[in-house]
Amino acid sequence: MRTLVQPGPVSTERIESFRSRCERLEVALAPGLTLAEAIVRPLVAAGLRSAVLQIEGLLLEPLCCVMPGPADGPAHVAYFSAPRAGAGICCIEQANLTFGNGNNEPRLHCHASWVESNGARRGGHILLAESVVARPCVAAAWGFRDLGILAEPDPETNFPLLRPVALNAATPSGNASEIRHPQSSSEAVLARIRPNEDFCTAVETLARRHGLRDAMVRGGLGSLVGACFTDGHVVTDHATEVFVRNGALRDGVAEIEMTVIDMQGLVHVGRLVRGENAVCITFDVVLEVR
Repeated sequence: MRTLVQPGPVSTERIESFRSRCERLEVALAPGLTLAEAIVRPLVAAGLRSAVLQIEGLLLEPLCCVMPGPADGPAHVAYFSAPRAGAGICCIEQANLTFGNGNNEPRLHCHASWVESNGARRGGHILLAESVVARPCVAAAWGFRDLGILAEPDPETNFPLLRPVALNAATPSGNASEIRHPQSSSEAVLARIRPNEDFCTAVETLARRHGLRDAMVRGGLGSLVGACFTDGHVVTDHATEVFVRNGALRDGVAEIEMTVIDMQGLVHVGRLVRGENAVCITFDVVLEVR
């Protein structure tokens, strides 16, 4: 398994996690708003402190993004490309998003793949405050009232990263008309995985820690040191932006299909080889108990 030497001291706690009650919601994204506004307003109004979302079929104009890039110097092992805008109206194939609101200040992290108006298929890290919702769309969300996600400086990677924390439960604070009634509620685990941990085995470690045998991976995004798929395909770039396309824990074994965006913005999809896919910088994930 390929790994990278990070610039700072290695943290002893490699996987941070909390278990709590999770609400399954549908969130209506209003056109004309930035994607950040369209997501934050209804989730905050509904009293959610953190959530993961999955979005399909969303049209954005403009869509602004960055892609994974080489290190900008000794301070980081990898960095980002210059910002770019997609061509015309872009249609999201799938976007996974992490929402945090630990100190009443929203935090968002989003990776996606999309098709541009010229037919090009691309992917990367979406700049949510600069991308605008072009048509109404509904996102699936799994939210917590008593778990937050804080953005804090991380000495190991030298990036500000999202970290799960336990909070007092919040109550709705305003008009949550964009939130449809919760479809269900279940136990779930909110976690952050640190660099150089194999993603599949980290999910299995989380499951053992919280007594899970079967669960669904909800949301899930971060970066990997390249990627190795079970069909033999290998992404050789050392820095990638990735998100979980489909994921499950079955009888304690993680089965993960991942979308991987390389340093050229090209999209790769495949099932991860267990033990061969190290986290590059960080990974946010939720396991919903089934």
